[in-house]
Amino acid sequence: MKYAPRKVYIKESGGYVELSYTDFCRRRQIDQTYMDKLFIPVQGCLLEVVREQYTDFYRDKERWRYLQKLDTRNSLLSLEGFTDSEGNVLDFIVDEAADIAETVIHAVMIDRLKVALPLLLDSEQALIKAIFFEELSEREVGLRLGITQSVVNKRKAKILAKLRKIMES
Repeated sequence: MKYAPRKVYIKESGGYVELSYTDFCRRRQIDQTYMDKLFIPVQGCLLEVVREQYTDFYRDKERWRYLQKLDTRNSLLSLEGFTDSEGNVLDFIVDEAADIAETVIHAVMIDRLKVALPLLLDSEQALIKAIFFEELSEREVGLRLGITQSVVNKRKAKILAKLRKIMES
């Protein structure tokens, strides 16, 4: 046994008698009938039960262990673990259904951007390409062009405003 139970409850005269664990161990050494008794753990105590209750308890316990192993092996997550302080299930599952309206708007904006980009000056196109397509930081673009990051930021803001005007017209 991994721990010493706080109390042991044995059946005597049609009811339960409470014993300390040391008293139980003493009685078990003296009276061999205690060796045949079956117990299940309940809230830190041992409770004497009949064979049917004993087998049901350990069968259920073994089934639970088996299911836990399957869950771990298959990386199963239970939704019960994702609740707020009031016990409500958190809405964390992303809705992957495509929003057709958003998809259409996105496609239209990309088409407008493809038309608007060639209307920019070459230097403006180079800056936009470096920041958004090459994914360089403003600082890296500044080093490449020999200007400060704040100048790159101001130019980017002006170019984006210009692009917005072109795309809106």
